[in-house]
Amino acid sequence: MPALQDSINAVRVAAEAADRLKATDIVAFDVADLLGITDIMMIAGASNERQVLAVAEEIEKDLYLKCDGRQPRSREGLTEGQWVLLDYGDFVIHVMHDEAREFYGLERLWKDCESIDLQLEHPETAETHQDDPRVDAHAALGDE
Repeated sequence: MPALQDSINAVRVAAEAADRLKATDIVAFDVADLLGITDIMMIAGASNERQVLAVAEEIEKDLYLKCDGRQPRSREGLTEGQWVLLDYGDFVIHVMHDEAREFYGLERLWKDCESIDLQLEHPETAETHQDDPRVDAHAALGDE
């Protein structure tokens, strides 16, 4: 059984929040048929720990404000800022430092699952940031 439309809509809100804070390579997979515990897995990348935490906070804020006070059942990784996991029950959001994301390769776990169209207007990619010298200067200073 595919993911519920309510979950898809909420994940789109989360993706929009992540995109607004320049998270990169935002993807979501319908894992309802593969896993019995959740419908959707979303992954967003960030170039440093501060951005990981800011993106996760923005996602939480938007889901609360735009989705009838929706709050995560659990939150993990807030002290390290390498990989923040927000578990909303019907969907799970992973905000990952780019290095951690490359190391763990979560996308390969769900590569056979259907992708969800997040309907982002201007999605960021890690390659976009690599070609922009302004981003490199900000990263060297520790801010995005």
